Order: sequence, then C-alpha cells, then structure tokens
Amino acid sequence: SHGATGKGNDQVRFELSYYALNPKIKVIAPWKNKAFLDAFKGRTDLLEYAEKHGIPTKQTASKPYSEDDNLLHISHEAGILEDPGTICEEGIYSHTVSPENAPETPTNIILEFKDGTPVRVKNLEDGTEKTDPLELFEYLNQLGRENGIGRLDMVENRFVGIKSRGVYETPGGTILHEAHKDIEGIAMDREVMRLRDMLAAKYAELVYNGFWFSPEMEFLMAAMDKSQEVIDGEVTLKLYKGVAYPIARTSPSSLYNQDLSSMDIEGGYNQEDAEGFIRINAIRLMAHKNIIDKK
Repeated sequence: SHGATGKGNDQVRFELSYYALNPKIKVIAPWKNKAFLDAFKGRTDLLEYAEKHGIPTKQTASKPYSEDDNLLHISHEAGILEDPGTICEEGIYSHTVSPENAPETPTNIILEFKDGTPVRVKNLEDGTEKTDPLELFEYLNQLGRENGIGRLDMVENRFVGIKSRGVYETPGGTILHEAHKDIEGIAMDREVMRLRDMLAAKYAELVYNGFWFSPEMEFLMAAMDKSQEVIDGEVTLKLYKGVAYPIARTSPSSLYNQDLSSMDIEGGYNQEDAEGFIRINAIRLMAHKNIIDKK
C-alpha cells in the first residue's frame, strides 16, 4: 500500500516496482479509491481530519507542502508553490542555508573516486576525513547545507502528463555530481563519454518514470558500470555560497598528456599535421557551400 496521489509520479514508481518484483501483489492506493476520494477532496480535507482526530502532522493549513525527504534530498511541492510565478519563501527550505547567508570563506575538500564510486572525502580546512559510504555522504550533506549548495527550483513534466513545479534541495548529491563529472573529464575516453551522455538521458527517464526493475534498465546499468571502470582519482573542490567548484584533479588512470596539450612543449605532436586534418574535415562543408551557391 502507499499514500501517493493519483496525479503524481510516486504512484507509478511504487506500483511498477511492486509488480516487477511480485506480479501477484495486490496494491492498495487510497487516493484511487472512490470512497476515499468522496470523503477527501484534497490535502485540506486530510489535514482537517488529522486535526479532528488528534493525528500529528508536519503540514498545517498555512503550510500544506508535500515533501519527500530521504538521504539524497528533499522535495517541496503544493501550497503557494503550485503557482510557478510565486517565489519560494526562504522558510520552506530545510536542508540548506541561503547562499547569501553561507560563510564568507570557502571550504576546500578533496573527493577520491575508485571505479567512479566515491571512497574518501577530506576537509582541507580542518582535516576531517570520512571513508565509510554512509558517513561520507552524510558529511557531504552537512558541508552542502552549510554552504548553501544544492537548491533547484523548476517546472517538470510528470509521467502522467501534468506539468508540476518542484523545489529541491540536494546538498551532498550536488557536490558528488560536480566532482564525478570532473574526474570523468580527465579519466574517461572521449567516445565512451559521448555514448554515456547519449544514454544518460534515457537512464534518467527510466529512473524518473519508475522503470528501475526493467530489462532496459539492466541493459543500461551494464553499460554505465562498464563506463566507470578506472574512473579513479582525486578532485579538489571549493564550496562557496551555493557552488561546488572543482579547482584541481589528479588521476592514476588519467588520459591527459600535459606535453601534448602544452602551448610551450612540442611533445611529439606535429602541428603541421593539423592542416591535413582540418582540410579533410572541411571537404563536406566546402561541398555544401558550393551546392548552396549554385541555387
């Protein structure tokens, strides 16, 4: 059973997962039950019922927000947020300080990755270090909260066909995302990255729409796992007033060749070869221009 409404994404995610794991399961969803819908037209009716019967709730009539809270993030919907033209009040945020109120001095950290997975975080300001996965993530949440990192206010497209405005806070996840993208930049092959990026949109769509336990997700997960092999190294980030900014990176599996990319060292790269490379790639462009000029 679940308490998700019949308008949102959560009902789809829950029930698709239930049926994928146990095709014989019976799902009880009150918000799709006629008797329940006749008794409760919306969140206001439910809040009044809870107050009448002494059932404690976080929400109130003045703050009827729908919030999903977990280790990764919290989402805020409903209430005044249903008007996309209304600015989200500062009091709604609960997992991050306002970037304007974040510390005036940055926090520098190092995040270490092994096969694309974070294995260590070190605070360069006070020496704090975490390697346990849960402790590492909780510590990044703390640092993200303190530095106002991870806020997002957007209008999205629900799977059921409705547009919805959501306000999100993902402090630790945002820091990890920025660091992970950065270490991939130095350790991931260009063509692998190109394919990964093409598949990433479909991967995100499957997660968002609730097809986690599906054959297509198994296929994509195998590709994603393969792409993360030898994505190893350390990323130094500056956390400052809402931004997690990579400022340095090292990797034992780096594909970066400093001599080849240097403006001062020849490094085995013959710059004269670039002339032929460019002319070959320009052939179709010149052919297209000739066709256009003939019209």
